[in-house]
Amino acid sequence: MRTPNYLLVLLLPLLATACGPRAAYKSPPPEPALVETPQNDRAMYLDLLRQMQDQGAYFASLAHIDAFRQRFGDSPELRVLQADALRQTGENAAATQLYRSLLKGPQSASAWHGLGLIAASDNDLAQANQALRNAVQSDPLNVTYLGDLGFALLQSGDTEAARAPLAKAAELAPGNARAVSNLALWALLSGQSSMAEAMIQRANLPNATRQEIHRLAQTLRRPAAASAGPQPPLAAQQSASATALPPLPPGSMLDRFNPAAKPQELIQ
Repeated sequence: MRTPNYLLVLLLPLLATACGPRAAYKSPPPEPALVETPQNDRAMYLDLLRQMQDQGAYFASLAHIDAFRQRFGDSPELRVLQADALRQTGENAAATQLYRSLLKGPQSASAWHGLGLIAASDNDLAQANQALRNAVQSDPLNVTYLGDLGFALLQSGDTEAARAPLAKAAELAPGNARAVSNLALWALLSGQSSMAEAMIQRANLPNATRQEIHRLAQTLRRPAAASAGPQPPLAAQQSASATALPPLPPGSMLDRFNPAAKPQELIQ
């Protein structure tokens, strides 16, 4: 019967003492191959992969995903990370195949989200909207999914449909600059520039972000402007939009940023 390695490490110093000072023996450190891998190594490695992707190191993450699979095996969460990295490195066909293989499992929301982003990048807005709706339906509290659905709807020109998911995202994560920026963009496209500026100032967004919001608003207005002919002045657009929009829910974030709200409501 083979003696376990950890028992040898414990017994060797005792044997050295029993043999006297001349036979003193120092046990060598265990070789790396004999050291068991802690159970949390897998979770730590997955966190490392996510951090690499958050920092934009998608190619490096693909290499580490292969190493992870050799060490720990495959899993749905690993395939999602791989599909995300493939999408970010321009391998849309391979990413699509991986995402589709995950639609029936616990990672279905992430898979639908990835498929929606691929469809949006291909300018297939109808497919993008449907896939992102499926992602939100699977994970209703995910601020990223809500924001991306709202932005895709803005790209489709459906400003009113974009209102709810963008407002949900901003209220679920009021400190999230991206969520607030998307809602400010919606306000601009709805002709409510004062509301948009109030949101930007309240969130203390940097000037570069403010400029990007206005640039996107101009870009998203162009298709409608080209098909609808000359547009009325901005003030007229604001007035028309304000009367066309349905009443805002009392106490909502949109209501707090409404220019007609009382001053103390805007500084709470």
